[in-house]
Amino acid sequence: MKQHLLHTPEGVRDIYNGECEKKLYLEDKLYGILKTYGCRPIQTPSFEFFDIFGKEVGTIQSRNLYKFFDREGNTLVLRPDITPSIARFVSNYYMEETMPLRFCYKGNTFINTDSYQGRLKENTQLGAEFIGDNSADADAEILSMVTECLLGAGLKEFQLTVGHVGILQGMMEAAGFDDEEAETLRGLIMNNNFFGAESFADSKNLEPELKELFHLLGKICDSAEDFQNAKQAAAKYPDILAAMEHLEQLQSLFLLYGMDRYISFEFGAVSSYKYYSGIIFNAYTFGSGEPVVKGGRYDHLLRHFGKDAPAIGFVIVIDQLMAVLSRQNIDTPAAACGQLVVYEQACREDAVVYARKQRAAGCSVELMCRRPGMKKTDYEAYAQRNQIARLQFMDGETDNE
Repeated sequence: MKQHLLHTPEGVRDIYNGECEKKLYLEDKLYGILKTYGCRPIQTPSFEFFDIFGKEVGTIQSRNLYKFFDREGNTLVLRPDITPSIARFVSNYYMEETMPLRFCYKGNTFINTDSYQGRLKENTQLGAEFIGDNSADADAEILSMVTECLLGAGLKEFQLTVGHVGILQGMMEAAGFDDEEAETLRGLIMNNNFFGAESFADSKNLEPELKELFHLLGKICDSAEDFQNAKQAAAKYPDILAAMEHLEQLQSLFLLYGMDRYISFEFGAVSSYKYYSGIIFNAYTFGSGEPVVKGGRYDHLLRHFGKDAPAIGFVIVIDQLMAVLSRQNIDTPAAACGQLVVYEQACREDAVVYARKQRAAGCSVELMCRRPGMKKTDYEAYAQRNQIARLQFMDGETDNE
């Protein structure tokens, strides 16, 4: 046998036994929480036309896409991001709908990241999208979903950092940065090099108030005083001020939802997704430098597909969440279940009748004809390895567990 055929390609992995049971349990639980908010389940294809994720959309760079061709020569890609697929879906089937829409979904995404990054190239994402409402109330409800999902997963300590793309964008426009300078600054911030970002801004001839705003990059705002000071510095810049006031409004809504202890605000928040137009947010917890939740408002994305409607959404990166739950020793229930019935050939009919009745009642039953030379302890070990709760032997004389 060729040994290389036994291994998966770099960046993907097999999931089995208890881990797979826990993952499925977690997905079902989180999906259930999203449905309590009125989200309707949908599914979109695992691959789409290349233009769905093209440069104009503002998602993953082309070099990080898995591309291939269909029989007609069209360029297709494995989806790297589900949000553009949702935007296409809504524009196709709900073009005339003017009332808000709520959808939830789960599926795998594929990003051909550089090998040295050590990241999975296939990830399971579970998320929700709220289409047709651009209010702060919609933003707060989405963030409430995120909070409930993370609490439902078993996390006790996590933080949602919320920002607004209008703040940094407004600062760069007020400073007169060209495209190259804007990308340089974004790169510094995305690498958490806030000292470098401040130094870069200080090297420009900026007004004192604008320079003060650049010094807020990377700093957490968590009090009314912080907001007041920031708004004073932004008083001369209407777009920046409006974004800050939106975040301030959200702060009061978080109190109403009772989730204020999990939320902090970061004025310099930035995302690699260029389609975000309003608030953006990430959820972090112990045991990972990567966010377990990513999301934001994308009020202009649907226009690319012909429908003019605001939208906001998020995804939970299930694989990342599973990893941090394990590192924090938070157990995801995956209790032993089902039963194994080991029968002698003479008891085959009884075993099959019993199994059919149990399965009709919704119980899991695994039938196994006893092999010559196999001891009961062998079957007990098998049941334990496979998390089978109940073991029953049918030997024609005494049926026992």
